[in-house]
Amino acid sequence: MRSTCLVAALAGLAYAAPRPSPQFINFDEFDAAEVPAATGPAPEAVSEPVTYSEPAAKADAAAEVTQALSTPSKRSLAARGVNDPCSPQPDGYGPKPPVDTDTDFLAFSNFSDTATSAPTPQGYSLSFSNQQASVSLNSYLGLYTLKTYDTIKCQQLCDAANLCSAFNIYFERDPTLAPAEACPKPAAFTNIKCTLWGSPVTPESAKNRGQYRRDFHVVIAGSNGYSKNNPPKAEPGFTGPDAFGGAINAPNSYIGQKFFAGPYDAGQCAGACQANTAYNRRHPRADGTYDACNFYNVYLLSKNNEPQGTYCSLYTKAWEKKYSTNFGQYRGSDYYSVSSSYGFTLAPQDPGRI
Repeated sequence: MRSTCLVAALAGLAYAAPRPSPQFINFDEFDAAEVPAATGPAPEAVSEPVTYSEPAAKADAAAEVTQALSTPSKRSLAARGVNDPCSPQPDGYGPKPPVDTDTDFLAFSNFSDTATSAPTPQGYSLSFSNQQASVSLNSYLGLYTLKTYDTIKCQQLCDAANLCSAFNIYFERDPTLAPAEACPKPAAFTNIKCTLWGSPVTPESAKNRGQYRRDFHVVIAGSNGYSKNNPPKAEPGFTGPDAFGGAINAPNSYIGQKFFAGPYDAGQCAGACQANTAYNRRHPRADGTYDACNFYNVYLLSKNNEPQGTYCSLYTKAWEKKYSTNFGQYRGSDYYSVSSSYGFTLAPQDPGRI
């Protein structure tokens, strides 16, 4: 969960004046952020429980601001087992096409009919339907294998998981045996997989079209993605969240930013804001003043409509929605967009004076 130092962090921040407008996306910060290794389940996995911890993520965020070059503990997914060669594989509850080939699997009408008729759970929006690819993003949280193509069950698993913002349900052609030299192309069965994500999913994020395991071709069909319609959680010590149209572009009081690759987690910004103030209070200017983080703007940063992580902008004073005018920007041919933008205001405000 490591990312780069806050631009205004550590020694420089204690004596720096608030940074001027405009607050464009800092691509140096984005490029230097450590991207989570997992962008989806392992090919052989049928279960990877969610292990993301919001309190741990918030603590890590605070640690990165006050210890700019330290490497905090990184979250990990459940350990992935290694299959013995030609060992029987678990599950396989889904329907199978009459002919066992990858092309027949992709053409099987049962999959497309099921996906297009599946109900959208309350509180969610359908992001994409009936794709032949599953989601691949750095906000991956976990995997469950179901006995039926049940969007409501997958939604319930998402709602029960920390920070889950979306889910992807799909049929996957998997081998009945772990492919190995003695069984390079075993018979196939169908798994129904439900993956959970810490950011919204988009049509552009459905880009995993399978892979080969030895000579066996894993392919995907009937893939649907659903995203939640709710704001981030309230944060202790702050009012909000207040919904914005874009990112804040204020005329003054801006003191820095922080980017966290991975799930969209507004709590990381709270941790960064509070640690920022705590450090500056310990290192005031000669006149006893310091830059207190009294407000932060959190948003989901996406590259070409693929969610990348949580972006935090910090300010010494609160700003209203009318200042949320930064909706994104180009970097070459790539467009970086702002979504799920919210403001949190410290209550009571810190006067910034010892």
